[in-house]
Amino acid sequence: MLDFLESAGHGITVIDTGFHRPRFDAAYLIVENGRAAYVDTGTNHAVPRLLAALEAQGLGPDAVDWLIVTHVHLDHAGGAGRLMQHLPNARLVVHPRGARHMVDPAALMDGARAVYGEAVFERDYGTIEPVAAQRIVSPADGDTLELAGRPLRFIDTPGHARHHHCIWDEASRGWFTGDTFGIGYQELLSAQGRHIIPSSTPVQFEPDAMRRSIERLLQADPQRVYLTHFGATGDVQRLAALTLRQVDAMVRVALEAPFDGSRDHELQDRLEALYLEEWRRCGPVGDEASVRDLLALDIELNAQGLAVWRQRQRESAARAVS
Repeated sequence: MLDFLESAGHGITVIDTGFHRPRFDAAYLIVENGRAAYVDTGTNHAVPRLLAALEAQGLGPDAVDWLIVTHVHLDHAGGAGRLMQHLPNARLVVHPRGARHMVDPAALMDGARAVYGEAVFERDYGTIEPVAAQRIVSPADGDTLELAGRPLRFIDTPGHARHHHCIWDEASRGWFTGDTFGIGYQELLSAQGRHIIPSSTPVQFEPDAMRRSIERLLQADPQRVYLTHFGATGDVQRLAALTLRQVDAMVRVALEAPFDGSRDHELQDRLEALYLEEWRRCGPVGDEASVRDLLALDIELNAQGLAVWRQRQRESAARAVS
């Protein structure tokens, strides 16, 4: 098998999209009775790997029925339009709140440029290709699509983003979780297992909604989760508890930190201290300096997301007393 592919069993292949670093960003290929579906795509740069994964299963592009994105952030859906150009029979499955951004990705690109800057955007993402509206399906909460008789059920899971859904695969009793379940770090595997932190990436973080979404996932008694960042794991209950504990702590940190705009360095410092404390609690792997470097980008993005959320809380409180 190619070195960027890994079998997760149950007809599921984990595809390392190559985004940022090895084993950071995953897409998935599900094969059932000669038909295929992708879950998430990574960026445009991942399209050759996605097609190679299909070829490794002895299938051609015409075997793909569904291209599913958990949400429209570009590390999950940036390559969807370009990949769809190779898949004559596929339909793109996207949350109802995200569909318009797949038809016209201009606002999506502008938002990413605002977060990352023009140079980083061009390097990492490039031009996002549109998808024709007639090729898009937007399942409602609780809807089921079938892949050659294999049911895939969609539930609305806001918290990380309002255009986020997760996909229940009954055959493996697993959830494809996008960013709802957090970001896993392969580099920080310990005796306890994988380490994970929540993602409050701008601009739609809602901690109460994230907690409800995670609790809803657990109601299905999942045996495994398929993380976009990164890979399949069966350590569901421990990771859920770790994620929920940190969501609550992140809210406390955001509310206690001095308010100083969306790039608040005090907030970043407090998040770093929180994540390092959790890293030590989980049985530390590696040295502290390396962990700081590893978490730096997510700390910056999480701080931005928390600052936006905190500003909304202040504005809501002000309206309530006006």
